[in-house]
Amino acid sequence: MNRVFRLALTASALLCVAMAFQQGGSFAQQQKSGVAAANLAIDLPDVVAEVKAAHERYERALVSNDAAALGASFRNDPRTVRYGNAENLYGYAEIEAYRANSSGPGPRRLAKTVITTYGRDFAVASTLSYRANAPGKVGRQMQTWVRFSDGWKIVAAHVSTIDEPR
Repeated sequence: MNRVFRLALTASALLCVAMAFQQGGSFAQQQKSGVAAANLAIDLPDVVAEVKAAHERYERALVSNDAAALGASFRNDPRTVRYGNAENLYGYAEIEAYRANSSGPGPRRLAKTVITTYGRDFAVASTLSYRANAPGKVGRQMQTWVRFSDGWKIVAAHVSTIDEPR
């Protein structure tokens, strides 16, 4: 299991545990009472549609290098993290500064996009990307999305590029 996938699973598990304790009682106790199942229903269609729309807005902003829209996609918080191909960005300010000096990836094709939601307020979006100017390479992108009062925001992201597996 690669490190990115382990990181996403760990983040997902920690959030689920935190949500369980926030609701009162252990996660196991809530599962028995049915509370956890109601709060952590996986892939509710309306929630998936919301996150898909947020993910698509992010993608449009990325390929057009719309720094304002990209910034609005991330949670404005010092705990927001984005790991890229050549950068480790800690906090919204570093992410915003990076975007202000970036030209964006330009046109790309997405493949195998998977959006999984947990409850009504937490989701993970994973996708592969291909660019005509990078033959033989595949980009990988994972984003952790959380619903806040001002909408869906990315709280953690990881971007990497590898040689296309054969």
